[in-house]
Order: sequence, then C-alpha cells, then structure tokens
Amino acid sequence: MSNLCWLTDEQMERLRPFFPKSHGRPRVDDRRVLSGIIFVNRNGLRWRDAPADYGPPKTLYNRWKRWSGMGVFARMMVGLAAKADTPKTIMIDATFLKAHRTASSLRVKKGGAVVSSGAQRAG
Repeated sequence: MSNLCWLTDEQMERLRPFFPKSHGRPRVDDRRVLSGIIFVNRNGLRWRDAPADYGPPKTLYNRWKRWSGMGVFARMMVGLAAKADTPKTIMIDATFLKAHRTASSLRVKKGGAVVSSGAQRAG
C-alpha cells in the first residue's frame, strides 16, 4: 500500500478557482504537481527526494516557487477558510531546523572555567 498523497476530485474542484490562468503552453497535470508539493511539504522532504510518481522534482519546485510568489497558495488558504461552515482556528507549523552536533551547548568549558562564546579572557 502506498503512502503517497493524492488530491481527490472534490478537493481539486474546490482548489480550481484559485489557479492562475495558463498562458501559452498548457500546464503539467495540476493534480499530480499539487499532490507532490503537499507530499514534500507534509513530510519535510527536499524537492529532489519527492517520489517519481509526482513527476520531476524541478517541476514541483518551479510550480511551488512561482505560485508562492504570485500569492496563489495564500489565496487558496484564505478562500478555503472563508468557505468553512463554522469558523475554526488551524495552526500550521512549517518549522525546519538543522543544527550541527556541536550546537547543543551555548557555553563551553575550557580549562575548568566557563567561558561564553563571545567573551574574551582577561590577560
């Protein structure tokens, strides 16, 4: 059984009014790309680690970057929240931090004395 995330027909119909108009060449399959973007963000993956089922990672990233810059995703969130039957508060945490293994201590003991990383020793 697959852990991949795919948007349903109902979800796509709710999102479609927020899509920008396509100019020139038709866009790559919206369902596949949006499902891939959601999967990458939900799982905290790098774009290049997206499963191949969603298409090339560069396509996912380019759509995410372009639509984010245009405010498409923000309008989707506001629009979907406005259509809710009852007001709800939803919090999304998109924090992703990497720390080096030596970053666990702000103060380092040297020669028995505690020296702050920004302090200088009096000579």
